Amino acid sequence: MSDDRPPDETRDKPKAGLFKRLFGRAEPKPSDKPAAAEETDAAEPEPVSAASEASVEAPAEAPTEPLIAPQLIAATEAGSDTPEQPKPGFLTRLFGGTEQQTPSDDTIANETIPPEPAPAPKRSWWTRLRDGLARSSGSIGTGLVEIFTKRKLDDAMLDDLEDILIRSDLGVATATKITKAVGKNRYDKMIDVEEVKTILATEVEQVLAPFALPLVIDPLRRPFVILIVGVNGSGKTTTIGKLALKLTQEGKKVTLAAGDTFRAAAIEQLRIWGERLGCPVIAKEQGGDAAGLAFDAIKAAQASDADVLLMDTAGRLQNRAELMAELEKIIRVMKKVDASAPHAVILVLDATVGQNAMTQVEIFGRVAGVTGLVMTKLDGTARGGILVAVTEKFQLPVHFIGVGETAEDLESFEARDFARAIAGIED
Repeated sequence: MSDDRPPDETRDKPKAGLFKRLFGRAEPKPSDKPAAAEETDAAEPEPVSAASEASVEAPAEAPTEPLIAPQLIAATEAGSDTPEQPKPGFLTRLFGGTEQQTPSDDTIANETIPPEPAPAPKRSWWTRLRDGLARSSGSIGTGLVEIFTKRKLDDAMLDDLEDILIRSDLGVATATKITKAVGKNRYDKMIDVEEVKTILATEVEQVLAPFALPLVIDPLRRPFVILIVGVNGSGKTTTIGKLALKLTQEGKKVTLAAGDTFRAAAIEQLRIWGERLGCPVIAKEQGGDAAGLAFDAIKAAQASDADVLLMDTAGRLQNRAELMAELEKIIRVMKKVDASAPHAVILVLDATVGQNAMTQVEIFGRVAGVTGLVMTKLDGTARGGILVAVTEKFQLPVHFIGVGETAEDLESFEARDFARAIAGIED
């Protein structure tokens, strides 16, 4: 369409403004209607200076620096296949940071995922025993180093050695045997500490070996009734749970009797063990008659054709006559159901009591007829040598020893392992 206006009124088209370059369309035009001031008789406006007129009428010049990244402009002009950058997300616009992007499946597949850490290797029984007896062996080992370092053997050194062994609760008889063995053919000679440890281990093993005997369950006595006795806090109930685990793993059918009727916690503890192992638990309310419970437990074990009945008892001090009389009553009632019951009476000893264990073995043995020992808490004391003294004096079988809280920390007693561990021999 031709332009009918005179040539002098034709003007060059203005360059596209910033608004159009940014948004792709023209800036909205003002209304063609004259301003209200032209319709009134208002006074003429004041003349505008040349500078002001230029600033008003002159079109805005484009900025010297492009507002769009140069590489994107160049890529667009060249028809590049480079994809457009995504618009900033809400978090970026709000906080100005870089918004975290969820990785794609391809990204995850190409990343190197670090492997999960391998589980800690299971410690052997020897390692747990050695570590558990570290306080006992450390006490002995420190004394040996002080005595035998850079000195020739004499009587004074042997006296010091005997004192250290007695203070470690190995017992006078064992301490004397070890001292004589160390002094044999070695007077006025240098002797290495490791050599003394070897002699100590050998002598201790000789004392313990005849009594390191397993707990034997007679299959002809069914149920085989095991009565667990001991003083308060020695670990009887926990030991019953661990023994029940071992016996069930051997394929035996086990019944538990919560005979510690004084402590609600002991009853509940056995019930938990029973649930875990699938063992029936015979129990009464707190304060019930323990002898009556023993009667019911044997009857129930017979009815269910159980292989073993493990019966807990309340902790009692060996010097409390009335409590020891109650223990005698429990045994009498058991014999009314089965004349040969209990078939084993196991005394649980706490290693931390030291020489007091000697009295416990003597009195419980007299009242209940103890047939075997379990020593617990060897990891919590430097008095682990008390097991040697007890065994040498009373010559009772030692079935199990404990060096920790888990079921794996109660194991059958091995004389050689114990002797080497308490002597501080590493392997």
